[in-house]
Amino acid sequence: MAPYSFMSAGVSLLAKSFSVLSLTNTLTRSTTVLPSSFFNPVRCLTSQAGSPPKRPLNGYMRFVVQQKPTVVRQNPDIKSVDIVRKIAQEWRLLSQAQKRPFEEASQRDREQFKVDLQRYQAQLTPAQLLQQATERRMRLAKRKAIRKKRELNNLGKPKRPRSPFNIFMSEHFEEARGTNTQEKMTSLRDDWKNLFSHQKQVYIQLAEDDKVRYKNEMKSWEEHMVDIGREDVIREQTQSARKKAAAADAKTKPGTEKKVAVKAKAKPAKKTAAKSKTTKTIKKSTTAKTTRTTKK
Repeated sequence: MAPYSFMSAGVSLLAKSFSVLSLTNTLTRSTTVLPSSFFNPVRCLTSQAGSPPKRPLNGYMRFVVQQKPTVVRQNPDIKSVDIVRKIAQEWRLLSQAQKRPFEEASQRDREQFKVDLQRYQAQLTPAQLLQQATERRMRLAKRKAIRKKRELNNLGKPKRPRSPFNIFMSEHFEEARGTNTQEKMTSLRDDWKNLFSHQKQVYIQLAEDDKVRYKNEMKSWEEHMVDIGREDVIREQTQSARKKAAAADAKTKPGTEKKVAVKAKAKPAKKTAAKSKTTKTIKKSTTAKTTRTTKK
């Protein structure tokens, strides 16, 4: 390990002395000789005693952690979002050979993480394992709900109607008493309770109008979702109403009853035709027998 640490120290000194070089040269140096923290799986899995091991970073996140100090030092006035974008652009410009050290280190840490996780779970009781499984399901359900909400917002789903108190709060929040949000909310609740009925009636009427707005917008939005083939995002009550309406239309369509009656009449006609054919064959067979007997 001594020669490798000596080489990494030498590379860091070269990077400081040649900071005026281009970005491509710095990328080449960073991928040829990496710090020891990106290859030591024990340091990447440092966790407190009794807590589960932390998941290792993937190759891209390792590159972000390595390049962030350099980008911040070269661009002191840049925003955090722009830093991430700049590093992501640098990652896309790397070749597969330059990305391979980061990905291989991540793969080694993932294997070590599996071993540490099995060792940690072996120390847990059945009740603790059940609690962890429940918490994991709750986290997954929360993530799913967040993704669904984001998707509905992207599809332009109308906002839900506001309550009378929400309308009152949005109008008087700036002038409310208090230095922070919690204090302002408390003062607004007290002011809402102290309002007279005729004063509250104004906000109640506004809330009713907002309900009408929401109902109309939801109707047009759900019709648009049906047109583009996204029936899965509309409400269940709307889906059931559409199914009932389709079933009622199928029953009340003109001509359906006549078709059913015609089909019902056609079935016995087929049976009578089949009976007549059988009687004809029987008659033919009997006549043939009689002629044979007379000839004899």
